[in-house]
Amino acid sequence: MSPPASTDMAIARVQPLTRTRAIRGQFDYRLRADQPEVVVGSVLRVPFGRQRTLGVVVELARESELDPDMLAEPYAVLPAGVPPDLVELARWMADEYCSTFARALGLLLAPGATDGIGHRKALVAELTDQGRDALRGRDRLNERQKALLQALERDGPTVAATLGTPALRRLQSRGLVDVRPQTQPRRPVGIDVGLRPGPPPALTDDQRIALDEVLAALEDGRGPDERGRLLLHGVTGSGKTEVYLRAVEAALARGRTAIVLVPEIALTPQALSRFRARLGDVVAVLHSGLSQGERHDEWLRLRDGEARVCVGPRSAVLAPLPDIGLIVVDEEHDASYKHEGDPRYDARTVALRRARQHGAVLLAGSATPRPESVVSLRRLTLPTRVDGHGLPPVEVLDMRGSHHPLHPTTRMALADVRRAGGKAIVLLNRRGWSNFLSCRACGRVWICPECDVALVLHRAHSADRTLVACHHCGHRERAPDRCPECASVAVARHGAGTERLEHDLREALGDASFPVFRLDADAAAIKDRVATTLARFEAAPAGVLVGTQMVAKGHDFADVTLGVVLDADQTLRFPDFRAEERTFALITQLAGRAGRGGAVGRVLVQTLAPAARSIEFASRHDAEGFLADELGRRKALSYPPYGSLIRVVCSAVEPGDALAAATALRDRIDPPGTSVLGPAPLFRLRGRARSQLVLKSTERSASIAAVGAAVETVGPDAAKRGVSVSVDVDPQ
Repeated sequence: MSPPASTDMAIARVQPLTRTRAIRGQFDYRLRADQPEVVVGSVLRVPFGRQRTLGVVVELARESELDPDMLAEPYAVLPAGVPPDLVELARWMADEYCSTFARALGLLLAPGATDGIGHRKALVAELTDQGRDALRGRDRLNERQKALLQALERDGPTVAATLGTPALRRLQSRGLVDVRPQTQPRRPVGIDVGLRPGPPPALTDDQRIALDEVLAALEDGRGPDERGRLLLHGVTGSGKTEVYLRAVEAALARGRTAIVLVPEIALTPQALSRFRARLGDVVAVLHSGLSQGERHDEWLRLRDGEARVCVGPRSAVLAPLPDIGLIVVDEEHDASYKHEGDPRYDARTVALRRARQHGAVLLAGSATPRPESVVSLRRLTLPTRVDGHGLPPVEVLDMRGSHHPLHPTTRMALADVRRAGGKAIVLLNRRGWSNFLSCRACGRVWICPECDVALVLHRAHSADRTLVACHHCGHRERAPDRCPECASVAVARHGAGTERLEHDLREALGDASFPVFRLDADAAAIKDRVATTLARFEAAPAGVLVGTQMVAKGHDFADVTLGVVLDADQTLRFPDFRAEERTFALITQLAGRAGRGGAVGRVLVQTLAPAARSIEFASRHDAEGFLADELGRRKALSYPPYGSLIRVVCSAVEPGDALAAATALRDRIDPPGTSVLGPAPLFRLRGRARSQLVLKSTERSASIAAVGAAVETVGPDAAKRGVSVSVDVDPQ
C-alpha cells in the first residue's frame, strides 16, 4: 500500500463509485486529523450531493484548487482498501474498454465492500491450564463436562455455539474454559476430487525444455518483454498442468506471487486441489460461486500476504496480490475469459497488462491456441502425451438424411462402453429439452415476450413443472398444451438439448451400474452442483457424462474411452469470423478427454457438414495446419490478429431512439485505418430495441480513443432519452 497521508497531504482526490457516465473526474475531500491512515486505494464513505456513497482515493495532495473550508470530509474509512497498482489498472481498463473509472474500480473492491461485509466474529471456547488440570483428575467433572473438555483439548479453540451453551457456561464460571470473541475466517469448502499430496511426476524431455524457458524468464525478470510472454502449445494430455505447477513453485521460491486462471468455475475445484496438494494453504480461490463472505475473506488473505497464489476463473486476474511473478492462463483459447458486464474486459489482455505492471511472466496454455496468441506470444510446444500414447482416432459421422439424434455407430459405441464397464463423454452444445415449439396447425412459434428469440422447452421430472424459458432474459412460463391462437393441441417440439439427451440415454443405457450425469448451465446454477457432478463421475466405476461445452474443458479423467460430439457443425452456423476456430477447438478439446491414462480411446463426431475445414483438421489432430489456414484467411480479411474489432450497441425502449443514438455515434467516429459498419438493428433483448455499430480497424489505439470520445459526447444526452450505450472492445 502507499504510505499514509501526512499532515501536509490533507486532500484526498476521490473517485465516487457511481454507475452513470455523466459524472466524470475526481472530487476533493478534506481529511481530518484522525484519518492519517488514508492512502491511495483507501475506500471512503463520503457525502456526494444529497447522498452518501463509496469512493476510492486515487490521489493525495497538499492542497486543492477549491477553498479547503468548502470541502466536505469523509464520514468513514473502510477497512478493505484497494492496492494502488489496482487503482492504476482500473484507470487503464476504463480507457482500454471505453468505460468509466468508477465502473472499473467497482470490479476491484473487496467482495461485499458495498454491502458492509466485514470480518465474521464468533465466541470461541479454549481450554485453560486449570481445565487441563481438571482433566488429569484434579477437579470433579461429570461425563458431559469431561467429554467437552476432552474435545477442546483434542480440537483446540472451537466456536462456542457448537459445544452447548449451558455446560460451557458452567465450565467457564469455574475457570476451566475461556470464552472470548474471535475473528472466524470464512474458508471455502472444497470438493474432494481425490487428489492427495505426493511427489511430483518425472518430467518428459518436452516438459523440461518448456519449463527451462519459463524458469529462465522468471530468473531474468523478462516479464515485460517478449521473452516473458509465453504460449505453451501442448496437445491434450501432454502435461501442461505440471509445467504450471513447477513454474508457480519457482515464482514462490523467488519470493513472488502467482495467479492461475482457468476458464470455468467448473474447472476450479480440480485446479485448486492440484495446487493445494502441491503448495498447501498459500493457495486461495476467487470466483462468483463462493458466498460473498468467503470471497471477502479470501480476497483479504491475498491482499495481506497470507495467501500467495490465487486460482480461479476470469475475475481472479484482478486478485490483490503484491509483486506478481507469474500469471498462468490455462485453456487460453476459451471465450469465457471475456467479461460480459461493463467494462467488458478480456482477462487475457488484463493478464498481460498486470504482467507488465509487475515485471511478471505471462504463461498461456492450450491445445487449441487462438491465432492471436500464436502471433503475439513466444511459443513452446508439448507435441506428445505424457503417457506415451497417441491421440485417439477421430471418426466423422455424416448425419445428412438422419432423423435420429444418435448415429447407429454412436449407439453401438455407447452400448460397447456400457458392456465393458467403461466411461464416455457426450457433448451437445445446446441445453434444454427442445430448441423451440411450434403449432402444426397455424405455424405459431412461442417467442419470449421480452426478447425476439424462441423459447426453449425444459422438462423437469414431473409433468406439472414442464416450462419454456428464454436463455437471454430468464423469462419462464408453463409449457403450452394447446395453441392460444387456433386452439390446436398439435404443439410440435423441434430439436433436442442436453436435458432430452440425458433422458434418452438413461432410458437406453442407464442403470445403477451405468449412471448418466448431466453438466450444463442449468446444473451450474445450483451451488456446488458442477463440482459434485464431476467428482461423482470421476468416482463412478462406469457411466456417461452428458453436457454442453463445459464437459470439453480441461477435465482429466483417466478412464474415459469414448468421446462423442453431436451436431458438431452447430457453431459453424453462427455469423462470426471465429466460427471455424470455435468448432475446431470444441472437437479437439472433447477428443482430448478420451484415451488418457493408458486407456484406448475413440472419438465420434456427428455432423451435417463433414467436409468443413475445421472438422477435417480436427479429425486429423492437425492444429498446425488449421492455424496456418486460419491465419491466412484472417490476414486477407484484416481480422484479428491483423486488425481489431469494436462493437457499440445502443438500446432503448423505442427502436427510433436506439437508431438515433447509434447514428450520432457513427457521425463522430472517423479515425484513420478504420471502417464503420452500421447502424444495423439487433434482435430485441430484455424488452429493449437495439442498434449496433461495428468498427474494423488496423489502428487499435486510435479507434478505441475515437469511440471513447464519441461515447463521452453522445452518452449523457442519450441517457436523458433512456438510451444505454455499451462498448465491447475485442467482442467474442
